Amino acid sequence: MLDTYGILYDETLDNPDATRIKRVAELMKSRGRRKAGKFLIEAPQAVREALACRADLVEDLYVEVDGEGSPVSERAGEIEREILTGTPERVPAGARRVFIHHVSSRVMASITTDAQGVFAIADMGDLVGPLADFSLYESIGRAEGARGTDSAEGSAAHVPMVAAFWQVRDPGNAGTVIRTADAAGADAVVLVDDCVTPYSPKVIRSTAGSLFHIPVLRASVDDFFEWCASSGLTTMAADVYGTETTKPRSLSELIAAPRGGDDSRSGRAVLFGNEARGLETPILERCNDIVSIPIYGRAESLNLATSASVLLYSLAMRDRA
Repeated sequence: MLDTYGILYDETLDNPDATRIKRVAELMKSRGRRKAGKFLIEAPQAVREALACRADLVEDLYVEVDGEGSPVSERAGEIEREILTGTPERVPAGARRVFIHHVSSRVMASITTDAQGVFAIADMGDLVGPLADFSLYESIGRAEGARGTDSAEGSAAHVPMVAAFWQVRDPGNAGTVIRTADAAGADAVVLVDDCVTPYSPKVIRSTAGSLFHIPVLRASVDDFFEWCASSGLTTMAADVYGTETTKPRSLSELIAAPRGGDDSRSGRAVLFGNEARGLETPILERCNDIVSIPIYGRAESLNLATSASVLLYSLAMRDRA
């Protein structure tokens, strides 16, 4: 247990050309993150959730201050005070000692314009790992234990749901669907094949902290289907057209169908496709089920984030009914 959680350096960093500042700024780029094995967490909400849920990864906190040395953001100031006044009993489990650095506005602007007064630097660690090494039911058990749910009761009532996304390329979309999956109660998110890195600053901002709440995994297409089979999950594709041999059933029909005669209790992995191309036919043919979201108006289609919200929430509400 740490005797001191946070250490504040007296000096305000005011030189954008300083070596330390340039190294930090490199974390905004993929190459810099890979080289350092670290990433940057911007804005109070994401920083607070990282400290609450994955304090074992957070190493440094950078707080923008005014000419008097006071944080320019009230929420950033609150985070700083919580770290500095944290007693050993209140320090999150596994937390590292956090080093707090005050920076001027021009230094902050040289690194990022989206921090809202505060950002953290964290170690990549095991935040995003390979799906093949992930045990779904062990993860569910840990989550139920953290919530104080009786394991036997929770396991009997809980319907596992995994949200998977194939070749998602837009950082804003990736962050939004991770946040949506978290809100809908999904047990994990899987990024399948060539997706945008979840360590991208825009992805992290768009998750609003959900990246630190829910397991996020990576997998190839083959690994995804093999893992689903070994985990006893039905694979459900979200697609408008389906294939020549398998047409999609409407989400409204799925919701209205009696539970118990399909996959409703065994758990499922819901797979969404690329923003522009959807899912390719060979992938659709490997799924156990294909579901489409009905469009009642004149819109041609729904975007990825909206589709994920509608489908994941519909399934979540049905499973909890």
